Amino acid sequence: MNTFQRVAKAVNAVMLPIMKAPIIGPKLSSSMTEITYTGRRSGRTISLPIAFQCKGDDTVVIGVAAPSQKTWWRNFQPGPEPISIVLDGVTRTGTGVARIGDKGTAVIVTLDALPA
Repeated sequence: MNTFQRVAKAVNAVMLPIMKAPIIGPKLSSSMTEITYTGRRSGRTISLPIAFQCKGDDTVVIGVAAPSQKTWWRNFQPGPEPISIVLDGVTRTGTGVARIGDKGTAVIVTLDALPA
C-alpha cells in the first residue's frame, strides 16, 4: 500500500461516520454517499464514501479522481458488477461498469428498479 492509499484509507475511515452524523450527514447527502461492493480478488465486502451525480432516475455517475492512484474502481472492469449505493437514506442495488474516456474515469451505476 503506497502513501496515497494509506492516506485515502484514513480519510475514508473518518468520512463514513461524518456522513452518518445527524447534522452534517444530510448536508453532504446531495453529493456524497456510501457505496458497497465485493472485492474481485479478496472477496471482501468493501464500503467507501464517494462523490456522485445522478443522471436521471436509474443512473449514477461516480467520478474517479486520480484513477492511477486508486484501485477500487477496477473492480468494475470490465463489468457489470454488483454494487449498492445509499441514496436519500435508502440503500439501492445495481450494477457498475468502469469507463475510461477523454473526460476521465468514472464508474457508471445502473440502479435496479425499486420494488413495487
